[in-house]
Amino acid sequence: MKIAGKIKLALVFTMALFFGSQAQAQETNYDQGFRLGFGANVGYATNDPYKLALGGDIRGQYDLSKVYSLTLTTGYTNLFVSKADVFPGQVEGKDLGIIPAKAGFKAFVWNDQFYLMGEAGAAFAVSNVDNTRDKTSLLLSPSVGYATKYIDISLNYTHYNHFDRINDNGSVGKGVGQVGVRLAYGFKL
Repeated sequence: MKIAGKIKLALVFTMALFFGSQAQAQETNYDQGFRLGFGANVGYATNDPYKLALGGDIRGQYDLSKVYSLTLTTGYTNLFVSKADVFPGQVEGKDLGIIPAKAGFKAFVWNDQFYLMGEAGAAFAVSNVDNTRDKTSLLLSPSVGYATKYIDISLNYTHYNHFDRINDNGSVGKGVGQVGVRLAYGFKL
């Protein structure tokens, strides 16, 4: 199964878990409101030539209820190239700097602290991109996490659909994945 098919399957599975776990009654007097969070991200790229991923983000969240929230996230992520891995024809590998712009849906599924979230949007390559490589990519990112009043820790997978990667046979293909951990500080506005 191709990686895009796996991502779609993971998103469908996440949404099924989300809707299946929400049989409990919601509070009708929940104080809706906005939250703002600042996060640091570290991860591992699952496709060559990239290895390490580091970044930071800002996330706005609107709580629809005690269980459901909408999110908007942006920031900066850098995918670092291993010196041993370069694209065919390149003398030296180049890191890839990305600004993501994504919207998401978060659902708390256990004890109002554990959540599932799915995000989709665009990733804009802003550094070390030449005219032969795509500068914008579809971005899909499911995650699971734990949040308290101020701290948010999550494990996520992010897939950049249009960025170049090196296939196992040495040819250039499309689609780069990244597994990461996000640690954030958030507060109500």
